[in-house]
Amino acid sequence: MSRPASRAKVSVRAIAALAFAAVVVVALDQGVKALVVAHLPYGTPVRVLGDALQFIYVRNPGAAFSFAVNMTWVFSIVSTAVVVAIIVFARRIRSMWWALVLGMLLGGALGNLLDRLFREPGFGRGHVVDFISTPWMMPAIYNIADSFICVSMVIFVLLVIFGVNLDGSRALSAKQQRAAEAAAGPSTGASLPDEHRASRTPADDPRAPRDGRDPLGHDAT
Repeated sequence: MSRPASRAKVSVRAIAALAFAAVVVVALDQGVKALVVAHLPYGTPVRVLGDALQFIYVRNPGAAFSFAVNMTWVFSIVSTAVVVAIIVFARRIRSMWWALVLGMLLGGALGNLLDRLFREPGFGRGHVVDFISTPWMMPAIYNIADSFICVSMVIFVLLVIFGVNLDGSRALSAKQQRAAEAAAGPSTGASLPDEHRASRTPADDPRAPRDGRDPLGHDAT
């Protein structure tokens, strides 16, 4: 009875961590976007770290990093589907790492979805506020939500590579499985190769007669 209760407790903690990460990302993204819209001149570069980091306030009708600018409705639908899928999938999570990763992904998707739903020119067609420019890394302009989406994808790949499951357990690699099987060793004589079984003498068999007696203890003579 205690085991299901423990799993339920871990699940609640994971869902809480996911929700907390998503709320932090959305609040940070929308708060910074509000400051950008209020204080940055549209389309004018503002150098922060020379040419390495600049703020350029633009409105993006497309996907992350200003791709596919004529498909706003499509990305609104895709973002909504991602948000719903993460919320439905969240109840299966037991790992805190997975909770944080999916929380960041959920927050990033929500941050840009809110722009598409409620900013001009209209519901579902709103333009996403972008302002971060790092020409040395990529030519596109992006925002905080985009950054968290990329970071969550990188951690997602690392968790898969290292075999971290949704419940927090670690998947054994093929090498680890072979090592575990070798350490366990054969459990019965039936697992021995045929040549080993053929070479066994009656004296090696615990069922063989002892002192001229059959296995039941009767005198064989």
